[in-house]
Amino acid sequence: IYGQSGTGKSLLAHEFGKHVLSHGGVLLSGKFDQLEQGKPFSALASAFNQYCGILLQNCELAPSKQKLAHQINHVLGREAHHLAKLIPNLATILGMELNSIIHDEGCSNAQNRLQYLLCRFVEVISSTFAAPVTLCL
Repeated sequence: IYGQSGTGKSLLAHEFGKHVLSHGGVLLSGKFDQLEQGKPFSALASAFNQYCGILLQNCELAPSKQKLAHQINHVLGREAHHLAKLIPNLATILGMELNSIIHDEGCSNAQNRLQYLLCRFVEVISSTFAAPVTLCL
């Protein structure tokens, strides 16, 4: 959603989100923060981290959290640690410690890899919960 500040973008996303949730969908939302411009995919990371945080906080969602962890490990394997660097709550779900995650920032293909992994992450969320995923940024 694009527009000048104060034009109702957040309200629009919130109202649209009610519709998505009422029809069994998964809603992920994040905002672009000018202070986070140096971080790649910061709005996506924020949305995914918020979603993973909900899974961590809600005891009733423990089976969903375990199912997600299993699917992420199955689909992404060792590559999951790249997403865990970007999404701290995912690291917790996967049982990874953030300080033990290897930072190999020298990869010239890092942006393409992250983009691919983020797309796979959305696919895993959608297939794990058999629900359409809507992303509002």
